Amino acid sequence: MSKKKETELFRKYTRYFWLFVLLPFIIIYFLLMTISWGLWGFMPSFEELENPKSNLASEIYSADGVILGTFHIHNRTNVSYEDLSPNIVNALLATEDIRFHSHSGVDIRSLFRVVVRNLIGGQRSAGGGSTITQQLAKNLFPRQEDLSTPQIAVIKLKEWVTAAKLERNYTKEEIIAMYLNTVDFGSHAFGVKIASRTYFNTSPDSLKVEQAAILVGMLKAPSWFNPVRNPERAFDRRNVVIYQMAKYGYIEPEDYDSIVSIPLDMSEFRIQDHRAGLATYFREQLRKELGQWSKNKLKPDGTPYNIHTDGLKIYTTIDSRMQRYAEEAVKEHLGEYLQPMFFQHWRGHPNAPYDTDLTPEDIQRLTQMAVRRSDRYISMKRNNIPEDSIRIAFRTPTKMRIFTWRGEVDTVLTPLDSIRYYKHFLNTGLMSVEPQTGYVRAYVGGIDYRHFMYDHVTVSKRQVGSTFKPFLYTLAMQEGGFSPCTKVPNVPVSFDLHDGTTWTPKNSSNKMEGEMVTLKWALANSVNYISAYLMKRYSPQAVIRLARRMGVTSHIDAVYAICLGTPDLSVHEITGAMATYANKGVHVDPIFITRIEDQNGNLIESFTPKSNEAMSEETAYLMIELLKGVVESGTGLRLRFRYGLNYPIAGKTGTTQNNSDGWFIGITPTLATGVWVGAEDRAVRFREISLGQGANMALPIWALYMKKIYEDKNLQFPTHDFERPLRPISVEVDCNKYKQEERPRDVFDQEVF
Repeated sequence: MSKKKETELFRKYTRYFWLFVLLPFIIIYFLLMTISWGLWGFMPSFEELENPKSNLASEIYSADGVILGTFHIHNRTNVSYEDLSPNIVNALLATEDIRFHSHSGVDIRSLFRVVVRNLIGGQRSAGGGSTITQQLAKNLFPRQEDLSTPQIAVIKLKEWVTAAKLERNYTKEEIIAMYLNTVDFGSHAFGVKIASRTYFNTSPDSLKVEQAAILVGMLKAPSWFNPVRNPERAFDRRNVVIYQMAKYGYIEPEDYDSIVSIPLDMSEFRIQDHRAGLATYFREQLRKELGQWSKNKLKPDGTPYNIHTDGLKIYTTIDSRMQRYAEEAVKEHLGEYLQPMFFQHWRGHPNAPYDTDLTPEDIQRLTQMAVRRSDRYISMKRNNIPEDSIRIAFRTPTKMRIFTWRGEVDTVLTPLDSIRYYKHFLNTGLMSVEPQTGYVRAYVGGIDYRHFMYDHVTVSKRQVGSTFKPFLYTLAMQEGGFSPCTKVPNVPVSFDLHDGTTWTPKNSSNKMEGEMVTLKWALANSVNYISAYLMKRYSPQAVIRLARRMGVTSHIDAVYAICLGTPDLSVHEITGAMATYANKGVHVDPIFITRIEDQNGNLIESFTPKSNEAMSEETAYLMIELLKGVVESGTGLRLRFRYGLNYPIAGKTGTTQNNSDGWFIGITPTLATGVWVGAEDRAVRFREISLGQGANMALPIWALYMKKIYEDKNLQFPTHDFERPLRPISVEVDCNKYKQEERPRDVFDQEVF
């Protein structure tokens, strides 16, 4: 063969050789380019990489900066790199991607290791080749399910391209933060912020080495290495992560042995559930209100805001400390005192806990109503289960978890028996509002949201009893020139009704009957004769008009009986109305939210309450003097002698017919708080007024709540007296100085009687 032919042949084989060597790289290059252009299916655009879309939980903040909870589909909120403990970063790098700072999204060395050790050598424990950036790409743009092997190969290449783009658009620190924000840690915890709170009740910047190792260890398989479900497995995995941290110099060798020997502590584990935590009823009411708000509030792209996915920051008026004190007060009084007393009160009675006047047919009717309102019944009807099958199911013993004041208990009951069991429980509603701002500082809608979801602050309306009487007395101060010391006769008053009959209210006691008594004494002792006297002097319509100016919106029948408190009102309404007295006659609508921001902290909307002048400043002050008498010498006296609350307090108790509802509204110069206690059915009650009156059922909750507030030095709750009006008061409020003067100061009105 000639030299020329040899040279040509050499060049030919050289070309083939390089073609053989370079062709795969050329193919991969063009494959990656076409993938980047989107020719092989969806690829995220530059805008999507700049602002990756994901479902972010909206956070609910208290006025003192505590996160009360979230609204979410996936419970996830973002944190920045500066908010991360070095421990979580180091654990992540040591375990998942030690060469993270050396590669540009795809680690070639790791890929060769996978090929040589895993695929060729069969060493399944040699680790994977995915970098943190690739895992982030996978989290941001998830794969579809049930892909074929070729599809998985293409998806993997797509993730390489996306990882490279992420590396160009973000710093290494931003990628770490984004990755930890997108990880599912199990137990409904998406992202490191929620995971830190769920598993350790802490924040990402405060994670200890052993805590960070637990979270990073879960990345391999959140359920398999869950420290609550599988503590031994999680403990071993945690120590593997700690070993990796020591191996790469993130832990000093002398510290390794002490850290790996730390026992697993999951005592702070709490699933961040909307049914658990602080202010559960408040959060649900907030969700309803924000659901309406979001329908008409549009984002810059023209679509409505979504409180479950848009990562809003909702700043509320609730003070987490006061909220906690309110919930503690409810538990202390109802759980430790009143509910045990109620069980004891009805023990041995065949109709327990129903009124002794009820017939078996009445009880059966009430039980059936409860059955039809139950979630179990509604679900079975929705699934078209026949009625006779439902009846059998409700009489079949079933495993269930029931509420007790000592915690949930696993038991076996028929659903029908569980309904009867829950009928025994007394429930409550409490709302605390600042009169001057309308800010709601505490909101307790019931005793346990998991088992009693009905809200007794805003949704429930119950007969208010004597807590309605201040509206009548306000008219006397505003329209009639009365003073707290004006004396009126404590005698029966009759009303001619439209049906031709006569109605004469009765007093609950005969104390000072037939005598002249001051309005202050009459309100303090909740005397019905005096309420009837004032009602006849004015009119039901006049009382209702005043109640409307004070924020009451519920329907009230214009009948004489409202003088004894027959209207059904919510805790929200009556508390907001009574707060008017402490704000010098100006009613301010209670509000829950101060402002809402987007996920980047930009203000979307701020909120201010509506207000109106309901009465004169003098009338409001006179009413405060009247309501002080309830605490100084009337039905609220136990605030002084039993609970030692010797600060300026105005208030009013309320007890409805048959002791079905117990109320107390307590007012200080800067806080008005209303409390209701009663059962779900009005036929479930104490049989004795000494037990069923508002002073025994509701007042103690208010007292325990306020004691905790006064004792908290951090709150610095004011103890000053109510401010007097700047202008001189036209009537005497000191009954010791009061002298008889012309009408209507001391009144025996023949026209009324």
